[in-house]
Amino acid sequence: MEISAAGRLEVRITAADVGKRVSVRRLSDTGVAGERFTDTVGVLTSWTDGVLLITRKSGESVRVAESDLVAGKVVPAAPARRRGPAASYEELARVAARAWPPVESERLGAWELRAAGGFTRRANSALPLGDPGLPLDEALTAVQRWYGERGLPAYVQTATGAAGTQEPLCAELERRGWVREVTAEVWTGGLAPVADLAEGTGVVLSREADEAWLARYQRKGVSDVALRVLGGGPSVWFAAVPGSDADGPGVPAAIGRCVVDGRWASFAAVEVDPAQRRRGLATAVMAALARRALDEGASAAWLQVETDNAGARALYAGMGFAAHHAYHHYREPGATGTDR
Repeated sequence: MEISAAGRLEVRITAADVGKRVSVRRLSDTGVAGERFTDTVGVLTSWTDGVLLITRKSGESVRVAESDLVAGKVVPAAPARRRGPAASYEELARVAARAWPPVESERLGAWELRAAGGFTRRANSALPLGDPGLPLDEALTAVQRWYGERGLPAYVQTATGAAGTQEPLCAELERRGWVREVTAEVWTGGLAPVADLAEGTGVVLSREADEAWLARYQRKGVSDVALRVLGGGPSVWFAAVPGSDADGPGVPAAIGRCVVDGRWASFAAVEVDPAQRRRGLATAVMAALARRALDEGASAAWLQVETDNAGARALYAGMGFAAHHAYHHYREPGATGTDR
């Protein structure tokens, strides 16, 4: 917090700082003894009628009464990254979109409307990477109409927590009653260290997700549309570790998917038979895929992990990955959700 020469805390932000990342301290409203203050860090998304709205990296919007402010200052747009490849949010968002492509898409200004029969929110959400070419209310109406014509709920995918992310849009969506359903994170790391983690012997690589691979995949009854999403991307590889016949003939003990796109390799669908966990199979799968990606010229890696998946987060942190930004899916008011 900002401290004056006289040793007093000071509020050094104004309404002119809307859109900037700030750190504020306010009088606590918890009533807990000894907890006089509450600190909040995020993007100042509005300051209206004596109330500040601050959107955190988690996507949560926090309201702070101006009268409760004790201190405040503008802070750097994003923390300095100590490890991992440098990348902008927009670069990663575009790479991620190509790695999990929809079956159908349409442009709305700089927004991309994506649909894939409801298979995952990622392939069935609007990706806003700029100006939609319409006022926001009109753009959201167009988004709802487009998805409604396809029998799908409207979703908007947003991001927070890095330079160039969309905290103001998150706040506007929440103000209009859109519901934040999912918060996950994109993590990045070097590719070569992943390749060196295990020999990867016994891992079988293929260009297609065959019936055996799909038998281990967590989403059962995968449709033709889903297969098009899984098989889409610049250079797609599927990995499998042969298993016993306990789960059925030919069902792998572990699987994974990797998409190579220029300098980037993405990892997804890394799944292990529960009875075979803690044997290094996930590491072996990722190492084998990483070596193939290195052969194709990639040098950096990214993956997505849900915030409550403690096991996966520990695994990826041990491989050298670190969080880059958080992303969220906002569902239109009153609609029923779709697959995750």
